[in-house]
Amino acid sequence: MSRLVVVSNRVAVPDDQAARAGGLAVALREALQNYGGIWFGWSGKITATSATEPRIIEHPPVTYAVVDLGRKDYNEYYNGFANRTLWPLFHYRMSLAEFNRGNYAGYLRVNALFAEQLRPLLEPDDTIWIHDYHILPLGKELRRLGANNRMGIFLHTPFPAMEVLLALPSHARLARSLCSYDIVGFQTENDRRSFNDYILHEARGEILGNDMVRAYGRTFKAKVYPIGIEKGVMAQTSMMSSKTAAYRRLEKSLGGRKLMIGVDRLDYSKGLPERMEAYQRFLEKFPQHRNEVSFMQIAPLSRSEVPEYKAIRQQLETMSGNINGRYGDFDWTPVRYLTKNFQRNVLAGFFRQAQVGVVTPMRDGMNLVAKEYVASQNPQDPGMLVLSRFAGAARELESALLVNPYDREDVADAMDRALTMSLDERKERWTEMMRIVDEQSLETWRNTFLDDLSKAPFSTP
Repeated sequence: MSRLVVVSNRVAVPDDQAARAGGLAVALREALQNYGGIWFGWSGKITATSATEPRIIEHPPVTYAVVDLGRKDYNEYYNGFANRTLWPLFHYRMSLAEFNRGNYAGYLRVNALFAEQLRPLLEPDDTIWIHDYHILPLGKELRRLGANNRMGIFLHTPFPAMEVLLALPSHARLARSLCSYDIVGFQTENDRRSFNDYILHEARGEILGNDMVRAYGRTFKAKVYPIGIEKGVMAQTSMMSSKTAAYRRLEKSLGGRKLMIGVDRLDYSKGLPERMEAYQRFLEKFPQHRNEVSFMQIAPLSRSEVPEYKAIRQQLETMSGNINGRYGDFDWTPVRYLTKNFQRNVLAGFFRQAQVGVVTPMRDGMNLVAKEYVASQNPQDPGMLVLSRFAGAARELESALLVNPYDREDVADAMDRALTMSLDERKERWTEMMRIVDEQSLETWRNTFLDDLSKAPFSTP
């Protein structure tokens, strides 16, 4: 394949904190190391005004090109349209979506700015891989500037049903932007079906078969590429985790009790208040588990400037305090609620100790925590995964205990079943889930997408 250009909202520039980079950053960096190329996007810095040109950082064979955003652009593009309009809408939280024309104008402005700054860095045969909802219009902006490179976009979030997307005043322009790419990649078949419904019934396009779509005068591929985790890494890390001080501290603090664990970014899409309600119902309905199990919810803070995120933090602090006050004892804390970050080797050890992993988002593109939990288990005594049927991972991990996160009785019952499940059944379910985790790895996702993109014909702007 020719030189690769990766574009994402944030860029993982190698530095002293490189070891903390997540799996996706590692996968993209490895692809860039293999092909050589550019990683372009926002630096994460907010300045008085947006930079007029990217800052270039050389780490051969990769060039990192990062852009500082001005406060106005940051507020309208990132905090505004991306995270207060597209994010809630794509996660089916229409009541939280804010339709603000000023924010939308800022979103388009920053995407145009990115295109103008990236275009001079491109070579004619570069392959461009764009990521996620922040920069949906970027491909169309690059086409406008004369780029006929192969271009693909992967949507890490869900893609909403047509009826939900139609609530977005700018839906037609965003849909047309998506059709500027040679490949549009989705997490699940549900997401692609929603996109195809829009193409058929709103855009009056065609579904041609063999993953091909025609709309707005362009023919392109719309395909499912389920993202995974690094093959073998989490399993190996969890095996070594018993040597860490954090592992031993957690083990000692449990005092022989069982552990249920949830690890989620603090976000309303993750269903954390509903999960707390389900755990409280679990304690009410199954009193035999009181003083025998602790639930640890790790929820690192995110987007703290967005009001909805401040509200959910306060709600969770209140709920966890109420549960502990009502059910706790002098030697037992039912809920351990933490908003700090942990290194991956520490989390792997926590997952390995937990008899139950609780992953119950209201809607999620994939949710890699579910796969990380499975990969971290001891094959001889694996824990059980309680998984929302509205997470993309549920389309693959069908041997998990699938639940409706809106139904606290359903989740409470699944918690009890997971804790009391026989070893033979846990082994059987885990073996099937682990097979899927290995087959649908991060490497498979990356290589399949890039292989398909390398075969796409060059486009006419």
